[in-house]
Amino acid sequence: MSRIMRIGEKDFQIGKRTYIMGILNITPDSFSDGGKFNNIELALERAKQMEIEGADIIDIGGESTRPGYKPITEQEELERIIPVIGTLVKHINIPISVDTYRSKVAERALDVGASFVNDIWGLKKDPRMAFIASHYKVPCCLMHNRDNTNYNNLIEDILNDLKESINIALNAGVDDKNIILDPGIGFGKNYEQNLMVMRNLERFSELGYPVLLGTSRKSIIGNTLKLKVHERLEGTIATTVIGIMKKCAFVRVHDVKENKRAAVMSDIIVR
Repeated sequence: MSRIMRIGEKDFQIGKRTYIMGILNITPDSFSDGGKFNNIELALERAKQMEIEGADIIDIGGESTRPGYKPITEQEELERIIPVIGTLVKHINIPISVDTYRSKVAERALDVGASFVNDIWGLKKDPRMAFIASHYKVPCCLMHNRDNTNYNNLIEDILNDLKESINIALNAGVDDKNIILDPGIGFGKNYEQNLMVMRNLERFSELGYPVLLGTSRKSIIGNTLKLKVHERLEGTIATTVIGIMKKCAFVRVHDVKENKRAAVMSDIIVR
């Protein structure tokens, strides 16, 4: 796959190399780094560090999506992330993504400078979300998600679910060139199902859109290696390399420097 995607003020040449999305959680309860960056000064420091380490995008989220998480209100989410995004866009030179499934949060984030929408519900949770992405003419990542793990044919069912999200986007006027897909490792899938998705990552590129892989420090790694969250770097890097071998265009990670190095080495071999 070869295409140019405009994100913020930068052109992303899909297929030329792997792009790194750095994770910045503005939450007190994220499964991985809860409370570490939930004030503006710490968030800005971390964002600058990720930019230096090689991040191409920074993905900012205000609500934890770990298993068993407690949902927050829309107002809480706005109060957590909008001031941070407004500050970061003045101090870093790479695009900001907003990780939200609420259209009002996405709209406010785009108003203050974000240029990418990352929706863990693939535009299905909030009917207005697709129209926000269309109106602002920004790229959006449609992640696969379900509220159960019941599948007849796992990969085919996920592909069909993603096709539904694609149709929602296109019907709302989202430009075909602004769609990215995420197979949703860790969402609506059990351990074996997550492994099956990893084994079949190349199938998701068949839909004709760039694929983003998000496995960083997740339970698929913890359950395999029997390691705590902050001991999952090597396992994450393994999934990054496999993702690149299986045609993923973006990887979403906490540990930018190490995954960037692995991606550069993998790109030299694979691409």
